[in-house]
Amino acid sequence: MLEKNFQPQLVEQKLYEMWEKAGLFKADVNSSKPNYTIMMPPPNVTGSLHMGHALDYTLQDILIRFHRMKGFNVLWQPGVDHAGIATQMVVERNLAKEGLTRKGLGREKFLEKVWAWKEESGNTIVSQQRRLGIACDWSRHRFTMDEGLSLAVKEVFVNLFKDGLIYRDKRLVI
Repeated sequence: MLEKNFQPQLVEQKLYEMWEKAGLFKADVNSSKPNYTIMMPPPNVTGSLHMGHALDYTLQDILIRFHRMKGFNVLWQPGVDHAGIATQMVVERNLAKEGLTRKGLGREKFLEKVWAWKEESGNTIVSQQRRLGIACDWSRHRFTMDEGLSLAVKEVFVNLFKDGLIYRDKRLVI
């Protein structure tokens, strides 16, 4: 018997979990199919998602699903960004509500608060993304401060510097 009022969140969650378990969002590193990849511009861990994120994810999701249906080996890699200074400001505002300050806590305790906020906000964001039903490969979820990503950025920066594409000078960059 059908419910009087349809509750999409009950159906959507079950379907999404089924799709994930079936591996429908995963790219195959050994595939001979042509590759199609979108690196999700990572949202900042400064709060929760807004309508602009929903629009952006919808457009990316359309492209991802279209290419998957066309037979491509598709990777949509999700992640979140640390947003250093912005995240620090959010954490400091939260501390102020408790009558605390960054300097009063000391470096180690403050960093603990920042990482706790990252965990809370990052989990909220991922939960919101999953609720939207986006088809990204959650097994490859990254955080911009992950060791592997930080090492990759350093390696690329050093290579660009060695190739003369990054240099120090005294002039405006426009």
